[in-house]
Amino acid sequence: MKKYISILLLFLSVSIFAQKSYDKADRLFSQMRYVEAAKVYEKGIDRGDNSMEVLKKAGDAYYFNTDMEQANKWYDLLISKYRDEVHPEYLFRFAHTLRGIGNYKSANKWMKAFAKASNKEDKRINDYAQKEQTLSDVMAIPPAFELKNIDINTEYSDFGPAYYGSKLIYSSAIDTSYYIKRRYHWNEQPFLNFYEGQINATETNVKRERPFSKTLNTKYHEATLAFTKDHKRVYFTRNNYNGDLRRDKEGVNHLKLYTATRNDSTDNDWNNIKELPFNSDTYSVGHPTLSTDGKKLYFVSDMPGSIGATDIFVVDIMDDNTYSEPKNLGPKINTSGREMFPFMTENVLYFASDGHLGIGGLDVFESTITASSFATPQNLGLPLNSNLDDFGFIVNETNEQGFVCSNREGGVGDDDIYAFRRTKPKGLEDVIVDNCQQSVKGYVSNTRTRERISDVTVALYNKDGVKLTQTQSKINGDYEFNFDLNCSERYEVRLEKLGYNLNNKVFVTSSISEETIVPLELETIDELIVEDNRVLKIKVGIIFFDTNKSYIRPDAAIELNKVVTLMLQQPDIKIRVESHTDSRAKDSYNLALSQRRADATREYLIRQGVASPRIVEAKGYGETRLMNSCENGVNCEEAQHQLNRRSEFIIVKM
Repeated sequence: MKKYISILLLFLSVSIFAQKSYDKADRLFSQMRYVEAAKVYEKGIDRGDNSMEVLKKAGDAYYFNTDMEQANKWYDLLISKYRDEVHPEYLFRFAHTLRGIGNYKSANKWMKAFAKASNKEDKRINDYAQKEQTLSDVMAIPPAFELKNIDINTEYSDFGPAYYGSKLIYSSAIDTSYYIKRRYHWNEQPFLNFYEGQINATETNVKRERPFSKTLNTKYHEATLAFTKDHKRVYFTRNNYNGDLRRDKEGVNHLKLYTATRNDSTDNDWNNIKELPFNSDTYSVGHPTLSTDGKKLYFVSDMPGSIGATDIFVVDIMDDNTYSEPKNLGPKINTSGREMFPFMTENVLYFASDGHLGIGGLDVFESTITASSFATPQNLGLPLNSNLDDFGFIVNETNEQGFVCSNREGGVGDDDIYAFRRTKPKGLEDVIVDNCQQSVKGYVSNTRTRERISDVTVALYNKDGVKLTQTQSKINGDYEFNFDLNCSERYEVRLEKLGYNLNNKVFVTSSISEETIVPLELETIDELIVEDNRVLKIKVGIIFFDTNKSYIRPDAAIELNKVVTLMLQQPDIKIRVESHTDSRAKDSYNLALSQRRADATREYLIRQGVASPRIVEAKGYGETRLMNSCENGVNCEEAQHQLNRRSEFIIVKM
């Protein structure tokens, strides 16, 4: 969802920098006129100004306008030049832009970098920790939708569909002679108004007919609305406008929710327009949807009590058309990111989010409604979701058809409305086919090196979190469960091995009896930790010693300092130091020399701050463990002998 979704919400908080040479751009930026501000910043960069502040501003101008390709360009340059200085927030934004341009592998890498660099209390670390699913799992969700671009779309922004009998009411920035040609400075597009379209008999297309209402449409923004079942009351979103455009003390014009009624006895237009009582001049409220019984109104806001940038709230609608206090839907639905565009059916809440794990930008999620709460949201997968923004989902669950909005590649304009058909009816994934069983096997590999990992504990859990069985990966990394699984059912495997980060993977078995292959990955706690012949070691460059010497050389100190850094970062690690010599000189002399080298290595680590009890042993092996064939009496080059003069670091506890 590009540009106009951001316009609608006006929810983003913006950092304003104060540099005299960019006063004009900063002023435009503070007014959310991002297109104009970006041009000024880019002129400065073209003149050779690659300062951290200007690169931040250029990236932000595009990021807040949801132009991920251009934002990525400037964030990439920013981080490459100022990686150690830039605030972790920019690692987060850079990762988001990478997802937005489809570079998921790099996006995951930078999201991990953000998690390491940021405040550990930052909730986004958990939001993106991917504990239940990985991005590859989301990408592998079986396609369940067919999409078609429809005729009402224009070169501008078209979104926010709502059913109105056989009509579709939606918001558009189409620039027609019906209204004065005025443009919003955020992205140089016209203001939004409501339009009416006729849905065809097969519900696969919509023909634009007319502006929806003379009384609801104003000269500023109107978008996203919800009707009662009898179509006599509407709830809709509008700028804070009542003859004058009202702003808060920072100059921001927020959104408000309004309601209006229709009187068939007059001109059949909407009247009695009123603000809802929980609006405010200091925060935004918008994007309404009603429960099927009409007794609850759900909406989006950044009001006090929000968990993230924007949350979904609910109020009860009383018989006298008064309202209860707004209630946040809580952390199962709302994240530290943006939750937007809710739509309610009898048993499901659909909404868009960039806080839950998704393919890119905003993705559409569904959450089943239980008696007292909402189920964990599920991503609806490709092709309904894309690497850009997908939102504004509405559905007629009787025929499994509906509409969704997206700014994906291949559209007519900015945001487009697509008709969809659900090819896999909701709930099918929960159907267990009679006499249908699955066997599951796979392999475990190292995320970094791709090498297979043995002796990994692989446990299998059902969809309710009950452990079913477990096994160990073999010496070649293969594993197999001696357990029959149901078809078309969700399972989870959890992996554990000393020296590796815990990991898990969710998968869904297919609908036919077959063998399911589930490849798994583990990542060592640190890139310096490796597994060599089923033994965990701290992998650094070889600690070389001069011939017949045991002192620590400068090049050896550089490598030993890596060991020190790792052990200070991982306080539970305990090691054994093993030192070795080449085969020259007597065996007894070499054994004593290697012990002196082991002791010297141990003492160096202790002097650098490693507690002595964490080095459980320092032992010399002389020439008993040569790395090559340079034994007694074998003529070898000096470089070959030097390979045997080394110290190694064996992890004995973590």
